[in-house]
Amino acid sequence: MNASMSQRPQADKLGSAPFAVLLPVMMSFFVMGFVDLVGTASNYVQSDFGLSDSVSNIFTTMTFFWFLVLSVPAGMLMNRIGRRMTVLLGIGIAAAGCLLPVIGYIVPVKMVQLVFVIISFCLLGISNTFMQVSLNPLVGNLAHDEKLAGMLTFGQFVKAIASFIAPLIAGWAAVSFGKWWLLYPIYLVFGLLTFVMLSLDKIEENEPDAGETSVASCLSLLKNPVILLCFLGIVCHVGVDVGINATAPKILMEHSSMTIEAAGGATSVYFAFRTLACLSGSVLLQKFTRKQILRGCAALMVASSICFILFAAVPGMPVLLAYAGLACVGMGNANVFSIMLTTGLLHMPERQNEVSGLMMIGLIGGAIFPPLMGLASDMMGMQLGAILMMTVGVLYIAAMSVFFKTYGKTR
Repeated sequence: MNASMSQRPQADKLGSAPFAVLLPVMMSFFVMGFVDLVGTASNYVQSDFGLSDSVSNIFTTMTFFWFLVLSVPAGMLMNRIGRRMTVLLGIGIAAAGCLLPVIGYIVPVKMVQLVFVIISFCLLGISNTFMQVSLNPLVGNLAHDEKLAGMLTFGQFVKAIASFIAPLIAGWAAVSFGKWWLLYPIYLVFGLLTFVMLSLDKIEENEPDAGETSVASCLSLLKNPVILLCFLGIVCHVGVDVGINATAPKILMEHSSMTIEAAGGATSVYFAFRTLACLSGSVLLQKFTRKQILRGCAALMVASSICFILFAAVPGMPVLLAYAGLACVGMGNANVFSIMLTTGLLHMPERQNEVSGLMMIGLIGGAIFPPLMGLASDMMGMQLGAILMMTVGVLYIAAMSVFFKTYGKTR
């Protein structure tokens, strides 16, 4: 109790955390965004190796599969070695994931290149699992209660910057040098810098969760209806996020004369609005309830699905309609994660490490939705199938926004 009380001043408000302490933590959110390289890279890899939609979408499955396998063990590890050390482990694995494609593409053998890229996708998924599980609770040492949602959303804003500029860097490298994969060494350097700075950071961590943490105890949290609904909300949020990231360029190429380099910029449009929404959300969540923000998010996501369905199903629709859909889903989906995670963490504050580990299993949505979207598009012979599959996740979030007051413990 005394340790907890002594740490309270550091967590009372964002401004109480010294900039030197806060900066490496926010830089870690940028490294967390490395996982979104997979959406950009999968389109180039599909073109490089002539893969089908269903096969290329499996890349995201390989990346996000690790959330199912490692989220709870990562939470258990975090209880032993601490949150900051777990984040550092994730950053180190991310650096390795950025190094492998560079080595692979230097080797002039197609099969070797593909194998190295696949291993890289897996490492980025493993890295992101450790970072998602540990970095969000680490922020709990800098902000608490209702301020936590705004702080997490600001972290998502920083993460979104990494996601936003990735396709821009890849497109620039492809046009200027014929080597889209040059984005990897750029991100590698930033990852190494972040590792060094966070290693030197001074953060007072809260005490580990009380009692013995186990896989069974973490999974037992799903018996709580609040935790279960938030968990499924994260599944759908990530499924939509990763699905639109991988599918948007294909939608544009299918219904316009765009090249892959031009269509790849669609993901930048998505992440640009996602970044803007994260930044504004970090402020709005301090003034409005999570219920109000979630309902606004759901309305934008539904509008997005309508735009995409019309664009893909009705011939002659302007490309501007697709970009409107990207803007709506980018703004709508941006704050869903922090709302769901914060609701879960605040609902059971005495078991935050376990809740965080469990919630990160929900990121398996990034492994579930894309292959289903790829199969649907292959079966229908057009990307409309992928859009309809994505809409399932949108409708769940919309339903959550309607019934939020029935399970939200606070605000």
